[in-house]
Amino acid sequence: MSSALKAAFIFIAPGADPAAHRNWVKTGAVDLLAVAVKDYDQAESLARELVEKEGIAAIELCGGFGNAGTARVAAAVNVPVGVVRFDIHPGLGNASGDTLFG
Repeated sequence: MSSALKAAFIFIAPGADPAAHRNWVKTGAVDLLAVAVKDYDQAESLARELVEKEGIAAIELCGGFGNAGTARVAAAVNVPVGVVRFDIHPGLGNASGDTLFG
């Protein structure tokens, strides 16, 4: 039997601290680390760190990441990056992350 996929879900929240705002959900097939970041710069750095130090093999981004934010994270790592899509995000004042952080 193969080991569980180590994946991360990164979401944007104002004032987030990825060192404090994180939690693992572990199942037999997937170990998922959910982590909050405050902006795209922090997301890029976190993604690199998770791949290099935690062995994360796939990353899913929340709907707060627009096209530019998704591209930045995808370019920062060499693992598959997926995204949940919202054109506007209710948790970001009904704006796209591209408008706020891009």
